[in-house]
Amino acid sequence: MTPLTLRQWLQAEPFSLGLSSGFFGFFAHCGMIQVLEQEGLYPQRLAGSSAGALVAACWASGLGADRIAEELLSLQRSDFWDPWPGPGLLRGQKFRERLSALMSVQSFEACRIPLVLSAHDLMSRQTRVIVEGPLIPAVHASCAVPFLFHPVWLGMKPHCDGGVSDRRGIKGIPRQERLLYHHMASQSPWRRANSPSLQLPQRQNTVSLVIADLPRVGPFRLPNGKRALQQAYEATCRALDRPIEKQVVRV
Repeated sequence: MTPLTLRQWLQAEPFSLGLSSGFFGFFAHCGMIQVLEQEGLYPQRLAGSSAGALVAACWASGLGADRIAEELLSLQRSDFWDPWPGPGLLRGQKFRERLSALMSVQSFEACRIPLVLSAHDLMSRQTRVIVEGPLIPAVHASCAVPFLFHPVWLGMKPHCDGGVSDRRGIKGIPRQERLLYHHMASQSPWRRANSPSLQLPQRQNTVSLVIADLPRVGPFRLPNGKRALQQAYEATCRALDRPIEKQVVRV
């Protein structure tokens, strides 16, 4: 039997979209969703951790992919750089204010697409899957990279980057749902090459999209974001007509 292309698989039935963490990988996630939006391939549910949570929340809230790209490409370090004494370099207040100004809604319930975000509960040392309530604090918590940002308090508990315990950002997706997972390959020197958190999900009804050789982006490498976004966009365009092999499309 001839394997389905990614496009055929996405068009066949409703699917959810999971966006992995990956430091400043939101540029690549944005390039990928630009293609889905242009093709009219909208997910029935969005999920993510850290960089994935940021893009998933923006798209779910009603922002178009091009508007998200515009925001990211205009980003300057001074827009979120607010050093403050505490358990992390940055206070995070500038980041939260920018999020609040950008989002078109302020709660999960008001999102146009159901949204699932992962944050790491520092007290229980487990993933907290968030599906309701205020949106901005949840996104802030999921993006709070340890040692870069101060932890974020949700209720009575401190939380940090969802990628700490759910790098894939898909713990909140029911296993029976068809899932397209955009895998952000880690370029961190601190992760072992065989780290379990870097492995692709082994679950039924799941296709992983893996884009190789994306430029590394960070607070001091923001100009690389434009290249990462464009490369992800072009790679996703090619990926749509590639056959799915063993639940994976690599470009």
